Amino acid sequence: MANIQEKISKLFPQAAFAQTDVLEMTIADEQWHDLAHTLRHDPELSFDFLVTIAGMDWKENGLGCIYELVATSRNERVSVKVMATGDREKPFIHSVFDIWDIATVYEREVYDYFGIIFVNNPDMRRLFLNIDWKGYPLRKDYNDDPDINPVSIENERQTDFTDTWVEREGKIVKEERRIFQADDFVVNIGPQHPATHGVLRFRTAVDGEIIKKIDLYLGYIHRGVEKICEVDTYPQTLHFMDRLDYFSAHPYHHCLCMLYEEAMGIQISRRAQVIRVLMDELSRIASHCLFFGTYCMDLGATTMLFYTLRVREQILDIMEKTCGARMTFNYDCIGGVMQDLHPDFVKDVHALLDVLPANIKEYNKIFTGNVIARDRMENVGVLSREDAISWAVTGPNGRGSGWACDVRKTFPYSIYSELEFDEVVRSEGDAMARFKVRMDEMVQSARIIAQLIDNIPEGEYCVKVPKVVKLPAGHWFKMVEGCRGTFGIYLESDGSASPYRLKIVPPCLPAAAVVDHITCGQKIADLITIGGSMDYIVPDIDR
Repeated sequence: MANIQEKISKLFPQAAFAQTDVLEMTIADEQWHDLAHTLRHDPELSFDFLVTIAGMDWKENGLGCIYELVATSRNERVSVKVMATGDREKPFIHSVFDIWDIATVYEREVYDYFGIIFVNNPDMRRLFLNIDWKGYPLRKDYNDDPDINPVSIENERQTDFTDTWVEREGKIVKEERRIFQADDFVVNIGPQHPATHGVLRFRTAVDGEIIKKIDLYLGYIHRGVEKICEVDTYPQTLHFMDRLDYFSAHPYHHCLCMLYEEAMGIQISRRAQVIRVLMDELSRIASHCLFFGTYCMDLGATTMLFYTLRVREQILDIMEKTCGARMTFNYDCIGGVMQDLHPDFVKDVHALLDVLPANIKEYNKIFTGNVIARDRMENVGVLSREDAISWAVTGPNGRGSGWACDVRKTFPYSIYSELEFDEVVRSEGDAMARFKVRMDEMVQSARIIAQLIDNIPEGEYCVKVPKVVKLPAGHWFKMVEGCRGTFGIYLESDGSASPYRLKIVPPCLPAAAVVDHITCGQKIADLITIGGSMDYIVPDIDR
């Protein structure tokens, strides 16, 4: 940290620094692009992973962004704060889309919610809200009168043009550019198409059967979760974690609870820590089972769904006994978990571990080695390691491209540093590699569970916490390994009983955003193979 600060201080004397659990920098917008280029391309720094951009409205102190960056070569994180220039009518920050590919999408999200214009970003359309929406919902002075943005009963207006703000002779000017070429043949795939795995739409320009370009349309089930959290108490925000990636409910709850506990200075019991990890890994197995079944069904192998649902149902039976639910568990809470394990838990988990190896062998026999499956998946949708990092594609998708990005290893949390398991990484980068990574990860999750199931310590399942939860003023960032990749939460508190800002960092947004990049030049049939292999969940994207 000291070396980084020393190096940056020499190059950018105006930069301000603060030290928390990571190095935090504040830089003026006029120097931000140069600093970003240095952070990314200087061989001694190499911050190649842009985790998120959190838009912020500090009221009279102005609008701005928090950039969370990671150097993947040494798993080191820094945070950069940039204040917008201009006024609230037209606030500007220089884009870093040319430094990190995923910034193109992240900046559109910030523009959608805060109205911050990113200079030189080639596509400054809204990302989730319709193009006629009035106002920027995450600003503190946003007028939420429903008469201003009434529910439309007609088709949403759309356009083949987008705005971009560029610098010309020292001035920022607005220009218009086309999304598709005038003679492109564009077809809609989704939002009702079952193989899009939820209500998102790929506007796809094709030349015969060959894909030329995909324009991603999101927001069909946007629910304003981050905005609602600003008026909820801290305990009330927890149940939203079940309603993002509903197959990663336990890991997502784990992340938010750990963040609150860290901010409050609460140490939970060892029993609660073990229970949380067990639930996380059971979730991972259940999630991957559903992926195998639905993905194979996308490719025509309907039988596989019934094979994988047997294990998934077995896990949901285990969870239902303890949590009382099969999908929206709402089990982790501030201080531990909601209730203790069911008396049958250990016996039922042993029964699962007894049958799982044979089931995985069965899955591989039915599908993995199938010649048709191999023809459909091998060398299709290849994503390089460098592109995976630049697009922030984490989880099994990133590890299928050779990027060792498992948060349980890179930034260990809870008791994962004490456990023996292998990080599954493959180098092919294609749809088959992503499939095989998930298959092997089930084996590793079972290995983790086996180490813990007979070693659940006695003790409290939930420690006492104040009846009214208030966090001290400050900000925190926490990451966990969800079933689909790196899930994070950025929290800013003003000392009240509700979050001032709670930014959700989902793994599925980059997974969907990169589809255009890896399908260009492929056939339409391959889009189903590629999109399914990314395993994104639309509520996780839209929030």
